Formats: sequence, structure tokens, C-alpha cells
Amino acid sequence: MSITNIVAMAMLSGSLQCPPINETPSAVQAANAAAPVTLQIPVSVETSDKVGSISAPVASEDLKALPISSATTAAQGMAPTVMAAPDGGTIAEDPLPSNIALNANPTTPLATDKNIIVVTARTGPPPGDPVEAVNEVSFVAVQAVDEAIVAPIAQGYEAAVPNPFRDGIHNSINNLDEPIVFVNFLLQFKIGKALETAGRFAINSTVGVAGLLDVAKKKPFNLPRRSNGLADTLGYYGVGPGPYLFLPIIGSTSIRDVLGRVVDLSLLPATVGKPFTNPIVSASKGILSSIDDRVRIDEILTRIQQSGNPYAAMREYYLKKRQAEIDVLRNKRCNADINLGDLEFMDSLPAEPSVKSAAPPKP
Repeated sequence: MSITNIVAMAMLSGSLQCPPINETPSAVQAANAAAPVTLQIPVSVETSDKVGSISAPVASEDLKALPISSATTAAQGMAPTVMAAPDGGTIAEDPLPSNIALNANPTTPLATDKNIIVVTARTGPPPGDPVEAVNEVSFVAVQAVDEAIVAPIAQGYEAAVPNPFRDGIHNSINNLDEPIVFVNFLLQFKIGKALETAGRFAINSTVGVAGLLDVAKKKPFNLPRRSNGLADTLGYYGVGPGPYLFLPIIGSTSIRDVLGRVVDLSLLPATVGKPFTNPIVSASKGILSSIDDRVRIDEILTRIQQSGNPYAAMREYYLKKRQAEIDVLRNKRCNADINLGDLEFMDSLPAEPSVKSAAPPKP
């Protein structure tokens, strides 16, 4: 044996030897038997609008039940690392990492640490829908009425009235709304679009036989129909929708939209007078408009009702559709089409192309 080998063996015999990872040092066993160690494991709790963290006590006995590698990983970064020396040696304790402490402040977010257990929990209504519980009750009731009464009436109307006549009724309803569209384009200082709307109203009210025919959208006029209202004007100037609401008769809406619609509906009676001040005329227009809308969005409503969470899908669709319509006014997008397959709560359905004729229920 060479001198080099002898020196190497001598050096190795005096070095610190750690026990195998699947054995528990006798010193640690004795300490655990005398006083179980309780670790405070921080648990990050993520809610719909904030992230916090709490500390959950885990006794050393619970860690013993895990494989040693799992226990080490769980405890790593949350408690001092205990190392044991061979018999006759000493036990060294590594200092705690500077960015983590036992019994950490429960308000400190720790979700970025890969060793933290993240628990997602729903602790209240989502942002924008503070009265979700009430809205859901209204939604269930309205859906029951729709299934029993409204849908059969709309389907009967669609089957009994030929498509050209249905288009004529739809065009007349839109034509009666053109003064509202005109006023709101003026409020948005979109003078060109306001003049186009006035031109559409004049052409369709005369050549189009009181609006039954949409002559203005065809050549040589090429004046497309655009929707607008006070709620759109408020959104255009940055007023948020406020809390989402699902109301009987009205359906999906928001504080901004329902207030804007009330003002819109009062415009013609206040400025034109008769026959729009007659309750029968107003009610007839409202009923025809509701049936017409129900027929045109039947496919969308069917898909929403078949989704995993119909109420949430309806809310998401309505809010995204309304935001898209306001974004069109701001020239942020060219149209307000919504791809139903992109909605979070339509996950039970396959993605399909945009439904261009889609429109949310009127607020």
C-alpha cells in the first residue's frame, strides 16, 4: 500500500459521515419522543379577488408518516434543517432562510414559492356580481318561465310568420329606435354617424314603408344600421357597468344599462308625444321586440342553458358582449361578435365560429 493511499484513508476516517436518508438518527428520535415538534406550514389561499396566506400547524408525527424525501421537501424553507452527526459528534442546526420565518405573518403572500401548498377557495360572490345569490334565484325563475311560456310563443311565432314578415317587424322596431341612436351619436360627438342615422330614418320611414323595409342599407345609400343608447354613451365616456343584475322581464343587465334604457324608452314619448304616450302602443312594441329578440338569440340561449354553469355563462356572455359594443364605439374593434367557445363558462361545449347575429337581451 502506497503512502498516498494511507494518507487518504486517514483523512476519510476522521471526516463527518451522515447517516443514510432512510434512517432516523438516534438523537432526533429521542428529541421527537420527548417533545413533538410542530411546524407552521404556510398555506396560500387564493380567492376570486385577493390572495392571502395562513399558517397550518403540522406535527412532527405527520411528517414521519411521509417518505423522508417528502417530509424534507415539505419542511424545507419552513423550519430549521436538522442535521445529525455520528455517535460522539454534535448536531448542527442550519439558520432559517432570511426570507421565511416560523409563524410567518398570515397576510404575507407566499404563493410564489414552489414549496407552498396553494388552496383555491371561493369565499364570496365574484367581483361585479355582489348580489349573485339573488340573481341566481331570479335566473332560475326566469328560465322556468321561458321554458314554459316564452320559448313556445317565440317558436310558434317563428313557425307561423314567414321570414320576410318577421324581417319587416324587426326593421320597424329598429326604425323606431333610430332617433335614440341619433341623439346618442350626437352626445358622443360622432357627427358623421349621427347624420347617417338621420338619413337612414328618413329613407326607411318613407321609401321603406314606415321602416318595414331596410332600404337604407342597400345600394345606392349603403347606410348600415348601428345600435346605440345612453348606456353606450356612458360606457363610451368611461362609466363602468356597475353591479350585474338579472331581473324578471328584462333579463341580463347592469345598473348602468338599466338606467340608460329607462331614459331611452322615455325619449319618444317625451319628444314626439302621441301615439307613443299610449301605454298600449308602448306595451305592444315591447312585446314584439322581446319576441323578436328571443327568436334571434335562440341558438345562443340554448347553448348557454346546456353549459356546465348556465347562470355564469349568461353573465359572462352579456358583460363581454356589452363591452365589445362599447369597444366598437371607441374604434378598438371592428364588430361586437363574440365567440361562444372562448367563454370560460362554456367549457362543456366545443369552440365554434362567432355568431354574428348574436345580441344580448336588451337592458
